[in-house]
Amino acid sequence: MDSFARAAQPPCGPAQGSRLTIGTRADTNSVMSARLLLVRHGQIAANVDSRWHGSTDDGLTARGAEQARRVADHLAQAYPGVAAVYTSPLRRARDTAAPIAAALGLATVVRPGLAEYGIGVLENETFADLAAHHRFFEQSEADLGWAPPGGESLGAVAARVVATWREVARAHPGDIVALVSHGAAISAGLATLIDGDPRAWSRYRIRNTSVSEILLDPAPRVVALDRVDHLE
Repeated sequence: MDSFARAAQPPCGPAQGSRLTIGTRADTNSVMSARLLLVRHGQIAANVDSRWHGSTDDGLTARGAEQARRVADHLAQAYPGVAAVYTSPLRRARDTAAPIAAALGLATVVRPGLAEYGIGVLENETFADLAAHHRFFEQSEADLGWAPPGGESLGAVAARVVATWREVARAHPGDIVALVSHGAAISAGLATLIDGDPRAWSRYRIRNTSVSEILLDPAPRVVALDRVDHLE
């Protein structure tokens, strides 16, 4: 859904009532769990126009490219020990991951499970029309198995995203790993891990090139959420 931001959402982070617990950096030493840095890609034109681009494959705007450069510099300075950089196969994610990997002296690794929530025939619709005319949000949350023609269901997206995070974490015990993905994909994954229900995805707004840090073991928790210090 890139430019994931429904009108009722707060400026960032979870809404009141979320069970989200923000840990401390000291918590990361308690177990040999991978530290996953979830990075949303830089701005695309659809973000500016408030249109849903899930499987639609487009590149970054000039602003998005600058955001990617800034987050790359930030990660290289704040997390110089990053062991790997994974990315969604979509161009906007790969174009964000490339400068991150270059700044860290690493190659990118493509993981299809990090791709955005594709909504088939409803791609490129505005968020307003998705809500008012297509009842997309209503239907996707009423039935986790419902998918628009040619698209995915919310339940399927959440399952593949969390499965990918767990796969990466198992491959990198004790390491710091960057994963470049998308707004709705990250939100659905966090809602599944933290709230136990992907329908809580609207509690998590993930801004362009924001960095969220999570641990999966011994129990899922969020260390940092939607940080954009590098853009300020």
